[in-house]
Amino acid sequence: MAIVRADAMLFNCLSDDLFKPLASPSRAFNAALLLHLHARIFGDTAEPLRKSDVLAAIGDFAADYAASEIADDDATPADPAERRSVVYRRLLDAGWLVERRERYVPVVEFDPEARLLVEELARLNRGETRSYGGAVLDVLGSLESAIANPAERSEALVNAAKSARAFLSHLRSLAGAMRKSEERILREADHGAAFRLYFEEFVARHLVSDYRTLHTRLNPFRFRSGIVREAGRALRDSLTLRALAEAGLREGRAPTMEAAERAVRADLAEILSIFEGLDRHLDAVADIVARLERRIAAALRTLDHRDSDRIERTAAALRAVASADDDLAGLPDPQVSLLRPPIGEPHCYAPRLRRPPIESEPLPEFELDPAIEAFIAAKDAFRLRVAVTPERIVDFIEAQIGRGRAIRGSQIRIANVDDFVVFQRLREIDVLFDGSLRRRYRLSRVEGRVANGWLDCPDFLVERAGTGAR
Repeated sequence: MAIVRADAMLFNCLSDDLFKPLASPSRAFNAALLLHLHARIFGDTAEPLRKSDVLAAIGDFAADYAASEIADDDATPADPAERRSVVYRRLLDAGWLVERRERYVPVVEFDPEARLLVEELARLNRGETRSYGGAVLDVLGSLESAIANPAERSEALVNAAKSARAFLSHLRSLAGAMRKSEERILREADHGAAFRLYFEEFVARHLVSDYRTLHTRLNPFRFRSGIVREAGRALRDSLTLRALAEAGLREGRAPTMEAAERAVRADLAEILSIFEGLDRHLDAVADIVARLERRIAAALRTLDHRDSDRIERTAAALRAVASADDDLAGLPDPQVSLLRPPIGEPHCYAPRLRRPPIESEPLPEFELDPAIEAFIAAKDAFRLRVAVTPERIVDFIEAQIGRGRAIRGSQIRIANVDDFVVFQRLREIDVLFDGSLRRRYRLSRVEGRVANGWLDCPDFLVERAGTGAR
């Protein structure tokens, strides 16, 4: 339901005709123009641009395109000035641009919601690469920072969980992109085109850039054990969990202490689950690579190598063998013979070996120390004991006043520390808790001082506000 509501909010903010330019016959030109306006024209400006400057920029950009590539469903004028006005009006009507006036001067800027979308399109167009080492180190560094200083760096745990999810998403995208390349290669009937796709798209784009990173000696997964160890240790440490939850509650990331603790446990469990289950994703990628390499090797073996010189040499050797006598003396010199096929082990094709499984040791089980449990309980009890609430103040005053209507501070008896904790806040009763006790009690200053062995201060009078207050 959260995803549905988020999508509904997104498309309620966008214009109904926003995607028309990107679905028209001139969508390639419109997309390139939007990216150009976002990066070059509106990129570094903090203020809206004059309409004349935007029209000039559109005209300069459209000058590199033929009129047929810019044409849409309606006829596009051939005149450059009219053509740029038509293109500008098209983006304005679709909701990508917003036009308004500042001191009688028309200015133009990107629609705020459309700007978010064009930024994502620009990121996809750049084809930003993902550094595996940077992603894994980002997770490890954020996790260690949050555990080392949970009271001040609890936000680092949230960032670590986000980085772990982004890293897993990129691994899944790598497997999907490799499967897509495999399907394109296998559908190609021409061997030359298939080999070109294999080397240009599969090997250069995925196998060398991404897959090689996962199998180098200094691969980023050498930090995985540290991430698993730190996340598992934090999940078993009650004090760390509570400190992270208290920081999350204090910083407003959760409404209650229970919700904050659940969020902390969920982030740690997610990080632990992602990095413990990476082998499944790596095995899926390795299977795709091995399967496609076997197919390419089989295609290479079945190709007819047209080598006229080799054929002539082979025919000459066969004729020499046929014309020789039956004895071995008439056979050609083996050093001269060219009939030496690749039969050695280095020449034989060997499929890629499966990556050996990573040996893992079970993490030791730690039992919670009863002393730590008692310490946490004592902290909670102390926090409750020193907390002053409206109910506690009302109970204290009613017990001291009894059937009377008012009592002076010097007449209040303080029997223990709990009474003193409430008594020392009575002088602020008119402003405590946003003044919620004003309707019940009135506070006034009187002559004299309060000196009861606990506190020495000016005397005061507390009285009920009305007969129906009790």
